[in-house]
Amino acid sequence: MIKKNYTSEWIRVLFAIFFIFGIGATFYIFSKELKDEADKVKASNNAIKLVNPAKRSNAQKSILDSLNILKLEYEVAILEKTALSEQLAFEKKNVENLMEIIKASNNPSVIQIKIYRKQLSDLQTALASKVAEIKTLKSQNKNLLTEIETQNVVMYKQKAENDTLISNQKKLESTIKDASKLFLNNFKVVAMKEKKSGKEQETDKAKSADKLKISFSVNGNAIAKTGKRVFYIQVLDQKNTVLGENKLIEFGNDKALVYSFIVAADFQGKPLNVYGVLNSDEKEFKKGTYFVNFFDKQEIMGSASISLE
Repeated sequence: MIKKNYTSEWIRVLFAIFFIFGIGATFYIFSKELKDEADKVKASNNAIKLVNPAKRSNAQKSILDSLNILKLEYEVAILEKTALSEQLAFEKKNVENLMEIIKASNNPSVIQIKIYRKQLSDLQTALASKVAEIKTLKSQNKNLLTEIETQNVVMYKQKAENDTLISNQKKLESTIKDASKLFLNNFKVVAMKEKKSGKEQETDKAKSADKLKISFSVNGNAIAKTGKRVFYIQVLDQKNTVLGENKLIEFGNDKALVYSFIVAADFQGKPLNVYGVLNSDEKEFKKGTYFVNFFDKQEIMGSASISLE
C-alpha cells in the first residue's frame, strides 16, 4: 500500500515538471516570434526614415509631371470624338483626382510614392488600351466607309443602267406606239343628190344636196391593233356650228370632242377605204363652205372642205 502511494506521487511530480517545461517552451517561441516581427517593423521604419525627403519630393514632382502629360494625352484622345469619348472623359477625371491627392500630400512616404506610381502606371495602361481601341475603331470605320463608297458606286452604276433600260424601254414603247398608229389620207367630202331612181349624183348646189358624203383611206400597218376601229367626223357650217348628232365625248385625259357622226371599220392590218354620210335631215344645206375634220379618238388626222352654191 505504501509502495502504491509512492508511485502515484512520483507520477504527479513528473507530470508537473513536464507541464512547467511545456509552458516555458511555448513562451520562449512566442516571445521569439514577437521579437522577430518587431525587428522587421523597426527595420522598415528605419528604411523609410533613411530616404532623403528631397528625393521623395522629386519623385512626387515627377509623378505629377507624368500625370499632367497623361491628362493632355487624354484630352487629345477625347477630341477624336469616338464611341469611347465618355470612357476617356471618366479616366481623365481619375487623372485629375490623383493629381489633386498628390498635390495635397505633404512629404509623402516611400509607400505612398509607390502607390502613386502604381496608379500612374494603371492610368497609362488604360490610356494605351483605349488609344489602341480607337485606332481599331478608326480602321474599321475607314474600311466601312470604303465599303459604303464601293456600294454607292455599284448602286450608282446599277441606277444608271436601270435608268438607261427604262429610257430605252420608253423609247421602244414610244416607237412601237408610233409605229402602231393608223395613218389616214385621201380625205374627201362631196355633196350628193339622190334621184327618184335611188341613184346618187354629185352636186355643188346647196338646194339640191341631200347629204354630204365623206371618205378617207387607212394605210396598212402590220403591227397596229386589229379589229373594229372607230373614227369621229366633225362637220362645221359657216357659223362654226357642229352639224349632225352634235355629241360630246370625253377621253379621260382632260380632252373632249364634239362630233357630227362616227364611222366604224374592221381593220385587219391592210389598207382600207372608209366612208360616212351626213344627211340633211329634211333641212336644206345653206350656201357656203363646210369644213370636215377627221379624228382618231381625240387626235385630228386630217381635214377637207366643200363649198355649195
